[in-house]
Amino acid sequence: MIPVSGLWIPLTVFAAAAQTVRNTAQRHLTAELGTLGATLVRFLYGMPVLAVWLCLMLLFGGSPQPALTLVFGGWVVVAALSQMAGTALLLRAMEERSFAIGLVYSKSEVIQVALFSVLFLGETLSAMAVGAIVVATLGVVLLTPRRPSREGTSRSWADPAAFYGLASGSAFAISVVGYRGANLALHTGSPFLAAAETLFWSQLLQAVLLSAWLLARHPAIVLGALRQWRVSMFAGIAGASASLANVTALALAPASQVRTLILIEVVFSYFVSRRVFHESMNRRELAGIVLVMVGVVLVVSNAR
Repeated sequence: MIPVSGLWIPLTVFAAAAQTVRNTAQRHLTAELGTLGATLVRFLYGMPVLAVWLCLMLLFGGSPQPALTLVFGGWVVVAALSQMAGTALLLRAMEERSFAIGLVYSKSEVIQVALFSVLFLGETLSAMAVGAIVVATLGVVLLTPRRPSREGTSRSWADPAAFYGLASGSAFAISVVGYRGANLALHTGSPFLAAAETLFWSQLLQAVLLSAWLLARHPAIVLGALRQWRVSMFAGIAGASASLANVTALALAPASQVRTLILIEVVFSYFVSRRVFHESMNRRELAGIVLVMVGVVLVVSNAR
C-alpha cells in the first residue's frame, strides 16, 4: 500500500494522463467553439463532478468543514483567474502549431513554479530537486522545434505559438502556487477535503465568470457548447479528474516537485500527437523526451 505522503506520485501521473485526454477533446472542440468555448467546456462540464466529490468528502471523509477565510478566498481567486488565462493561451498555442508543441511551450512553467513557491510559499529546494527541474527544462527546450523563416534563420521563439505557450506557462505557474496556497490556508488534516474545497470554489468562479462574459458578448458560443454536449462532457469529466488529482497532489507535496513530475504529460502528448493527429517527431524531440523522463526519475527519487 502506498503511504499517504507518497500518494502524490501516482496522483500526479494520473493527472498528466487525464490532462492529455482533456487537451485532446478540447482541441477537437476548438474548431467549432473557438478558444473561449473550449475553455468554457472544461469549467462548466466539470462542475457536477467536483460538486459530487466535495459532498462525498464532507459526508464520508471523516473531517469537518474547514473555515473558508479571506486568505483562502484570495488564493482561490488568484488560482482561478490565472488558470483561465493559462488554458485559453494554451489552446491558442495549439492552434498556431501542433498539439504537442503547444503543450511543450507551456511547460516553461516548471522553473517559474519553483521560483514562485520559494518566494510566496517559503518552500525550499534540494540540490536533486533543482537538478531535476534543470534537466527536465532542458528536455522541454529540445522539444521546441526550430522552424526556419524565409531568410533561413531560426524563429522558433518568435512565432505566435511561442508567445502564447510561454505566456500560458507563466499563468499556469501562478495558478499552481495559488492552489497550493489555498490548500495550506484551509488548515485541515485531510488533503483530499482541502483539494475538493479549493477546486470546487475556484472552478465555480471560473464557470460563472466565463459563462456570464460569453452570454453577454458571444451567446452563440455557449449554445454551441451545449449542442456539443457529448464531447464537452467527456472533456469536462477528464478535466475535473485531472484537476482533482493535481490539486490533491499539491496538498501533499511541494508545488515544484508536483509540476516537475507532471512533465510526463509531454510524453503522453507526443503519443497522442503521433497516433491521433499524425504529427511527426524528429531525433531532437526524442532526445528532449528522454531528458524529461530523466528529470521525472530524479524528482521521484528525491521524494523518497
